[in-house]
Amino acid sequence: MDIINIIAVVIAIASLLAALAHVGYLAMLNSAANKRAGGGPIADYVRSRWPIAGGATAGAVVALLFTAGGTVMDILAVVLAVGSGAVATKALQSTQTRYRSGG
Repeated sequence: MDIINIIAVVIAIASLLAALAHVGYLAMLNSAANKRAGGGPIADYVRSRWPIAGGATAGAVVALLFTAGGTVMDILAVVLAVGSGAVATKALQSTQTRYRSGG
């Protein structure tokens, strides 16, 4: 295992964690919206965000799989992981900002 592969694996795992955090937050928000009267608009918003969360998660998983290849695949994995991680992080921050309580 060379240093490029180790770096690629770490970045891919971080990207996957960011994507799963977004998926988990959406799931939590959806669950709370479904239990609450008047939660329809929030549930609709969550439904509109699932494709973004799914795409970012899929990109992170593919990036992690790319790390099993050679050096060229490791570089592609880093590029894909950074992109999907950035999308997931930005989407998570956007959703949290929209529904953050003053609490």
